[in-house]
Amino acid sequence: MPGSGFGEWVAEFEAERARREWIADPEWGHGVRLPAVVARSLQKFQVGENGDGANLRAKADLAGDAEYSAAVRLFVAEERNHARLLAELLGAAGVPLLDGHWSDGIFVRVRRLLGLRTELMVLMVAELVAVEYYRSLRDGLADPLAREVTDRILRDERRHIPFHVRRLHQSATELPPAARPFMNLVWLLLALAGALFVAVDHGPALHAVRASRTRFLLAVTRHAWSVGARMTARPGRVAADPLTE
Repeated sequence: MPGSGFGEWVAEFEAERARREWIADPEWGHGVRLPAVVARSLQKFQVGENGDGANLRAKADLAGDAEYSAAVRLFVAEERNHARLLAELLGAAGVPLLDGHWSDGIFVRVRRLLGLRTELMVLMVAELVAVEYYRSLRDGLADPLAREVTDRILRDERRHIPFHVRRLHQSATELPPAARPFMNLVWLLLALAGALFVAVDHGPALHAVRASRTRFLLAVTRHAWSVGARMTARPGRVAADPLTE
C-alpha cells in the first residue's frame, strides 16, 4: 500500500520512544497509596495491557503495508510499556500481579474472531475505554505517583485512537458505500458493550475516584460516536483526531 501515510506514524512512535527514554521512569521508591478497589481494578488492566500482540502483528503483515506493520510493532511496544508501568506501580503499592483474568481471555478471543478490521475495532473499544478510565483515575487519585503513571498512560492512549482510526478509515473505504453504515453500527454496539462491561466490573474503582458509572458510559459513548463518524467517512476525507479536548 504505497503512500498509505503510516511512515509518519512510524516516525511519531519512534519520537515518543525517544522521549520516554529521555524523561526516564517515575520515582518508584517513593511508594504509593492506592484504595484497595483501585488496586484490584489496576491488576485487571495490567493483564490486559500485557499481551505480546502476535496476532495483531501477523494480520498487519498480511495487509501488505510495511510502514503500517512497523507502526503496529511500535504501538504494541507502547502497550507493553503500559503493562510494565502498571506492574511497577502495583509493586510500589505492595500489590501482587495477576497471572491472568477471565475478562481478558474473552476480549482476546472476540478480537481474534475475524480479520484485521474486526481486531482493530475491538482493540479500539479497549482504547476508548482506557482513555476515560485512566482520565478518571488521574483526576481522582490523591497519590502523586499514581497520578503520574496514569497520566503517562493516558497520553499514549489518546494518541493511539487516531492511529487506529486512520487504518479503519482506509479499510472502510474498501467496502461498498451501503456497507459502511453497518460497519458503524457494529462499531457502536461493540463500544457500548465494552463500556457497559467496564462500568460494571470496575464500578467500585470509578466510585472510589468520584467518577460515576453513568458519566463514564456517556463519555465513552460520545467518543465512540465521533470515532464512528470519522472511521466511516467518505473516501478522501481526513480521519481527524476525535479526542483533542
